[in-house]
Amino acid sequence: MQSATSSSIGLNRGPSGRAVAQPMDFDLLEALYQHTSLERVSSAQYLAMSFWCLERELRGFSSFFKKESLSEQEHGYNFAKYIIARGQNILLDEVTKPIQEWKSVEELVSLSFQMEADVTTSVQQLYSMAERSNDTRTTVFLDPVIEEQIKSEDEMAYILGKVKFANNDPSALFIIDNELNIN
Repeated sequence: MQSATSSSIGLNRGPSGRAVAQPMDFDLLEALYQHTSLERVSSAQYLAMSFWCLERELRGFSSFFKKESLSEQEHGYNFAKYIIARGQNILLDEVTKPIQEWKSVEELVSLSFQMEADVTTSVQQLYSMAERSNDTRTTVFLDPVIEEQIKSEDEMAYILGKVKFANNDPSALFIIDNELNIN
């Protein structure tokens, strides 16, 4: 009896030469690259926010945004690992320079909420693309991402609500800052 070789069983290989059980739709792969870049841009933006808050003695806000920066960096890494697991190469785009100046804490937190909403939209679009191309592997990968993203968006909305209620009152902002420093 003849043994089966990779050529006789039609083994698919990705650009890196890694075995691929299911090829990826090109448009979905491109969208995954774009999302990975979005996570990296968000990480840089949160780091800039952390520094801005630190410059203004808002250590709680600074700590919170530093954690957000590291979290976004980890998300980008996890997307890259997934792309590699699917036999693809990683293509990193240039990270744009983040915004580094805001008029108020409320303006900064409003931007952070909008960033979370944008990431949520991106993940939902990835999910829809994966469903259209019958890529169950990707939908399974995205399920916990969507759940975590919804929690992040909710947390940012909560902080934004508190900051708006504080109405730029320094005493109220320091109370929120202190609460964020504890968490």
